[in-house]
Amino acid sequence: MPDARFPVTMIVPVEAVGQRLDQFLTTQLIDVSRARVQQLLAEAKALLNGGPAKPSLKLRGGETLTILDHPQPPPLRAIAEDIPLDVLYEDSDLAVINKPAGMMVHAGAGATDSDRNRGTLVNALLHRFSQLSGVGGDSRPGIVHRLDKGTSGIILVARNDAAHRNLARQFSGRAVKKRYIALVHGWPQRPRGTINSPISRDAIRRTRMTTRGSGGRTAITHYEVRERIESPYGKFALLDVHIETGRTHQIRVHMASIGHPVVGDTLYGAPGALQPTTASRVTARKKAVAESGALRLDRNFLHAAAIELVHPRTDKLLSFAAPLPDDLTTFVQRLRGHQWL
Repeated sequence: MPDARFPVTMIVPVEAVGQRLDQFLTTQLIDVSRARVQQLLAEAKALLNGGPAKPSLKLRGGETLTILDHPQPPPLRAIAEDIPLDVLYEDSDLAVINKPAGMMVHAGAGATDSDRNRGTLVNALLHRFSQLSGVGGDSRPGIVHRLDKGTSGIILVARNDAAHRNLARQFSGRAVKKRYIALVHGWPQRPRGTINSPISRDAIRRTRMTTRGSGGRTAITHYEVRERIESPYGKFALLDVHIETGRTHQIRVHMASIGHPVVGDTLYGAPGALQPTTASRVTARKKAVAESGALRLDRNFLHAAAIELVHPRTDKLLSFAAPLPDDLTTFVQRLRGHQWL
């Protein structure tokens, strides 16, 4: 139906009796997600017998379905917003940004001009720079790689198409060196290690990635323990992490897969709050700590701390570093201050 003129009317066939309305429409509209079909129904742009209907309505056959608008939204075009940026470096080919936690890199697939297409790194980049690469399209200008919303730290931005393609080749060829700092639950058995489990999307919870599925993509993560912390809230390890590949949630899912989820990462099994435990050998100080309540971090303890690459035009080796932000520094200092004596 992508080339049809709207409105479009159809009669529900007998074969669809008992199907949910949204399920049936999804089978009739080529390359249209069920979520988009539900949005059409919610906005009364898909009518049943001339009126609105719930997506869960069971069909009886013979009903008249009318689709008033194209099932695919127009391509999202990012807009400029005056949002402060921490620019570590810039020239005519690239920029290096220290992204704060809580900022999305670009709008999500379901974004519109009125909701999630605001407050992203792309919005800020469009306001800050007169030129960005167009390889990623109108919704992702300049974006060569990504960081999760809850991850802070260094991200590269391409300012022209030639630089974008060069940087993309460096990433795909594993020539870009990236170092992260992570705080994880528990103490890894060895002071350093490598995780090379393939990563795929979780078949049940689609917002998660997994190392247990079939057909996963190669993913390689190296970690080294910088510090072991033992506190009333449990044992923790501060890690340096290097990744050779850049899969979605790679560090988070890899660390969780070996039983050491990133602190604050509730999606992969970390608790939402750290609860103090009572030790068998209680001292007055330990008791005071145990009674002080939960310790919370409202983000993942994951920071893109350093990056090394070759300049796309000059071939000069470039390296950049971003210090651990205040919220993570304060959090780990609180754990250190509460270490058992």
